[in-house]
Amino acid sequence: MTTALIRPTADLYDSWAAAVNEFDGVHIDGSGLQAPVVPGRVTLDALIRDAAVLADTTVAPPEDRVHNDLYWIVDDREVVGFLSFRHTLNDWLREAGGHIGYAVRPSRRRQGYASAALALALDRAREIGLERVFITCDDDNVASARTIERAGGVLQDISDQTERGHSLLRRYWIAL
Repeated sequence: MTTALIRPTADLYDSWAAAVNEFDGVHIDGSGLQAPVVPGRVTLDALIRDAAVLADTTVAPPEDRVHNDLYWIVDDREVVGFLSFRHTLNDWLREAGGHIGYAVRPSRRRQGYASAALALALDRAREIGLERVFITCDDDNVASARTIERAGGVLQDISDQTERGHSLLRRYWIAL
């Protein structure tokens, strides 16, 4: 397994579409896509444009957004998941979203991809000078909680975000 984070690219369209399809149209954490998610060339082209805008730190991000590096988690040119690294936190991210969001496609879970991708995202956080990152997962997502804790995550609290469409959230800080 050689896990890497790459920017969205049309070169991996078929693999991206297959990965997105495994989520059956629901929201995919870290993907930069809004539910219902239907893969297609137009969707990917828009995602690539949006990713470029959000990653460009020379211009202010659109209102209610923050600078954000959108990545695909890949293994040998197969898209196995998605990761979003936000450079700063706005009000919503400070409560529920965090600096890092990720998802691994169902057929590739429990193979170490989330841990490897999170480690790479923490390297990116160090590159831009962050001293710690905030990360959340649903309280019932035991696998994600373990991944975060293995990466050094310290539980801040369990927050009730049901009014924002979430379940109970485990909220962690990882010191860098």
